Amino acid sequence: MEGRSCRWACVLREHWMLVAAAVAASASMVVVPPDGAYLGYFDWKTIGCLFCVLAVASALRRLGAFDRVARIAIARFGSPRTLALTLVLTTAVFSALFTNDVALVIMLPLAAATLVELSQVRLVPTVFALQALAANLCGMVTPFGNPQNLYLYSYYHLGLGEFLTTMAGPFLLSAIGIIGLTWVMTGKADRAPETSAAARPSSPIAPVMPLPRRRLMACALLFVVSLLAVFRLVPLIVAVAAVVATLLIIDRKALMEVDYPLLATFLCFFVFAGNMARIPALGEGLGPLMDQWGLLVSAGVSQLISNVPAAVVLSHFTEAWQPLLVGVNIGGAGTFVGSLASLIAIRYYIIARKVFPRLRTSDAPTTARFLRSFALLNGAFFIVLVVACQLMLG
Repeated sequence: MEGRSCRWACVLREHWMLVAAAVAASASMVVVPPDGAYLGYFDWKTIGCLFCVLAVASALRRLGAFDRVARIAIARFGSPRTLALTLVLTTAVFSALFTNDVALVIMLPLAAATLVELSQVRLVPTVFALQALAANLCGMVTPFGNPQNLYLYSYYHLGLGEFLTTMAGPFLLSAIGIIGLTWVMTGKADRAPETSAAARPSSPIAPVMPLPRRRLMACALLFVVSLLAVFRLVPLIVAVAAVVATLLIIDRKALMEVDYPLLATFLCFFVFAGNMARIPALGEGLGPLMDQWGLLVSAGVSQLISNVPAAVVLSHFTEAWQPLLVGVNIGGAGTFVGSLASLIAIRYYIIARKVFPRLRTSDAPTTARFLRSFALLNGAFFIVLVVACQLMLG
């Protein structure tokens, strides 16, 4: 009985956002009973495109493609500072291409292993926090970098040019800030005695096996097809069929390892948001607020319920997509629940302390200290970005 309770507790902890979304959707169905209008709630374009991107990312991860790219980049570092920059920037690139959650799942374990092997345990919490920021804020530059971007890109039928024009300023500000902070916060490590040439291993990166070229080319082609579907250049049904059919042949397990709870979470959010939009009093209150203070409202709501549900719910109350798009993206910083990616980083740090005993020594930062520094860093970034982006949008 106790074992079963522990399993349920683990499931709830692992998929808390899905559980919360299901509860919210169920509660909203009491206020707005199911009817024929429910069929119009679901944005299948978002679900289909997100499935394609996640499935291809799963296949590439299983191939070891992400690991290979990251290890090649890390192997070129010359100091702990440049290693930290490489880890953070690689996370940013993966986030922009394969969503922020996927980027962190790939890069956080590699960062912990590499830094511990180089005797840089003090850098682990700093790099983890910066990687979370990079995943949340650098993924904003592409329509498929953050799940909420994919939804808003589809919901408002945006063009790639107008999306990039809107997000260029916030992205550049975020990227410059993250690079600058990484450079400053890891500077002391370069001067530490433990980072001398004699102390560093000559090759901290273990050799990797060659990648299967045919499978790699097939996955690359699927990724291109998925992007074409995002940009509405290929019918979505064609992209989904191509991804499913190809992966059934070359890697069925990649389909099994897709983040289906995230897709189910979106479905619950669609039900909740659709029902909320049918409550007249809510529309009368939120509509004017979103029209006048769209960025502040969307960024603030993201701090309370996370940026993905904030994007889905608030999109029903405004046609001004620019403030909403910018607000939910910078809303990924700030509180721990601002983005699921932040919770992934915190969870992986706790796991890393269990896996690597050197992270539990007296010199290594405790989990409490990591959470404090994580909160301060995210909070400072959030405040600066809100003020700067509000000025950008006028």
